[in-house]
Amino acid sequence: MFFTMRTRQHLRSLTINMKMHIFCPKDIRAYWHSHFPMLCLGSSTSKKRYYPGKAVGDQNGGSAVSEKTLSQAKRRACIQFQLQAVNHNLSQRVMTALEEMTPRVEQYSIDEMFLDLKGIDGCEDFEHFGRRLRTHVLNTTGLTIGVGMGPTKTLAKSAQWASKEWEQFRGVLALTTGNPKRTATLLENQPVEEIWGVSRRIGKRLNLMGIHNALQLARTHPALIRKNFNVVLERTLRELNGESCIPLEELPPAKQQICCSRSFGERITSKVSMQQALCQYATRAAEKLRGERQFCRRISVFIRTSPHAVNEAFYGNSAGEKLPLPTQDTRDIIEVAMRSLDRIWLDNRRYMKAGIMLDDFTPNGVSQLSLFDDTQPRKNSTQLMKVLDGINQSGLGNMWFAGQGINTEWKMKREMLSPSWTTRWSDIPVARVL
Repeated sequence: MFFTMRTRQHLRSLTINMKMHIFCPKDIRAYWHSHFPMLCLGSSTSKKRYYPGKAVGDQNGGSAVSEKTLSQAKRRACIQFQLQAVNHNLSQRVMTALEEMTPRVEQYSIDEMFLDLKGIDGCEDFEHFGRRLRTHVLNTTGLTIGVGMGPTKTLAKSAQWASKEWEQFRGVLALTTGNPKRTATLLENQPVEEIWGVSRRIGKRLNLMGIHNALQLARTHPALIRKNFNVVLERTLRELNGESCIPLEELPPAKQQICCSRSFGERITSKVSMQQALCQYATRAAEKLRGERQFCRRISVFIRTSPHAVNEAFYGNSAGEKLPLPTQDTRDIIEVAMRSLDRIWLDNRRYMKAGIMLDDFTPNGVSQLSLFDDTQPRKNSTQLMKVLDGINQSGLGNMWFAGQGINTEWKMKREMLSPSWTTRWSDIPVARVL
């Protein structure tokens, strides 16, 4: 939760910081809880930590470690699962569950949200509401979450950190103006490096100044912090003192750029294969562009060989065009991508990566032409793209452009691909009764 004001009169405007602890399907969550400690959430990389992971040396806040580099003992505690698509799907389910409880929700990241608790205090206790929220998400999605409540976003983050760090809080902690001693105790026990927005490098500099915990930072004069650091850290300091400086953003800011690129499963030496790859990337980038309800005026393409290849000279280049009219038509983007590729393609090279970038966005697709410009937009372009997206809505690739090809050996290697339990019918677990 997050107080927008410091006085008791405005106590009704609060924000919850909610973070998901475990990302796993409901059907097998109980099995994993009883058999394995949860350590990694990516398909091949340890990204998030949970309490049992510390027993094998994986401390919260450490860098992501590839599962392949873990010792045999740690590897037994690792469970590899979930694609990004599955994580996104589960994140949307949690968002829906949260919106059923509070009207204003900001999705800060794929596993973290802020909620405004305006008016909740007139109905029930904050911690009781937090536990009810936690139970609701668990019942509807099968995921456990950590809930931190505070007068500001930064204090809410600190409360969420404490709810995960100390098991006696059972995943829910509320910091209110009515209990300043609890807030001071928490901040005194929170290392300065664990504060939201404070990096390790800044934390080391603060330590040299004698600031080792959040309470010491909160009691530092704001002018001193601004002089030695920046306004961002000063804002963090003010938030630790209950002054709201970071508003709730219900709508994410519009994207300034869209990039779609991949490393190839096999090196590309054929121009036709490269054209197919770029055509596919252009199609995906155009879908994202229409999803943002934007039009682009600049399209760029890049290709490159491996910089680590032995006995091979590195080559990387890019090219692009600025269109006279903004577009969101896949055909226009593919056409520019093919022309750009012709300008930078070199034979007798083994390319390992390519991509396409869209920028210079406009929301309405309107542009001022010159007196002698005879460029005209494609007829019925918007309607055609809408039909295409509608057909592909049930699954990507139901209808595609011929330039994308059929036999795509250059695609990423995905032999260790995890099942898409929540997004693909063919991957749904099957229960067998003996």
